[in-house]
Amino acid sequence: MNLFAISDLHLSFGSKKLMDVFGDNWVNHFEKVKENWIKMITPNDIVLHCGDFSWAMNLNEAKIDLQWLNSLPGKKILIKGNHDFWWSGINKLNSIYKDINFIQNNYVPFKDYAICGSRGFNIEINKDQDKKHHEKILEREKIRMELSLNSAVKDGYNKFIYMIHYPPFTSNEECSYKNIFLDVIDKYNIEKVVYGHIHSNFEKFQNKKINNTEYYLTSCNYLNFTPLKIL
Repeated sequence: MNLFAISDLHLSFGSKKLMDVFGDNWVNHFEKVKENWIKMITPNDIVLHCGDFSWAMNLNEAKIDLQWLNSLPGKKILIKGNHDFWWSGINKLNSIYKDINFIQNNYVPFKDYAICGSRGFNIEINKDQDKKHHEKILEREKIRMELSLNSAVKDGYNKFIYMIHYPPFTSNEECSYKNIFLDVIDKYNIEKVVYGHIHSNFEKFQNKKINNTEYYLTSCNYLNFTPLKIL
């Protein structure tokens, strides 16, 4: 049983919003993902998806995208991205597909690890909003982060892999908020963090190690539409 990750598939089988407007490498990108996925993933493997799964605006519209994902080998774990407007009702979502789990203030076990997750936020990327609004979002997302982790701690877990949509760090050392998520990651001694959202300027947010934690950028175009093996 292996653990893989990929994110930002931006599927649109129901909404018909194509990604090729962002570059030729996005032409039929879902076929590239499917081909690479089938080559690598077995039914016993787990694939983490770090948000921005579908362009759909509601769950009915998203179901065709979710059915496509469900048809691929392995079990899948999803968190919400900033474009996942279809996401609604965690209990309802987790009742639909046997092989797809959705994380929202909860966790999914993997061997002796707890896989936790939340959307997160990154001020450096979202510069068009005021500081007070930023601070409210950051505090809210920090609370959601700890809710997910604490749900696993209560069940006896002390090894964690964390999924977050936005990069949990900034490339700007001068940003005063830059440790808000890193402090939580250090507090729980999280072993690995996977994240997405980034589709350009990869060098600012690509894989790195901070303290004892390994960080992996998993945006699908960064990975050339190929799931990344984490464990």
